[in-house]
Amino acid sequence: MMEMEINDNSFLRQFETTVDGHLAKIEYSSQERKVFLTKLVIPEGVTQEGFKENFIKAVLHHLQEQNLRVVPTSPHIAGFLRKNRQYKEMLPVGIRI
Repeated sequence: MMEMEINDNSFLRQFETTVDGHLAKIEYSSQERKVFLTKLVIPEGVTQEGFKENFIKAVLHHLQEQNLRVVPTSPHIAGFLRKNRQYKEMLPVGIRI
């Protein structure tokens, strides 16, 4: 996984990173110890192979370090978690994807 700087913009409630001069973001809302990942926005100008997966992994790693649970409401992020079962323990009890 490539190193990526993730900025938690709590005012806009989104995780951000800059890629190819563009801003990529994952919008979220939080409730108690859960973070609802609601929308993934990757700019059209992004040409890096595998960027989307690396961005999601970086955000999940950031949340894992804070010991937070993840509820993926974005279809892209839910699909990623379905394929990458190693993140299953980050889901709250009773949430299945």
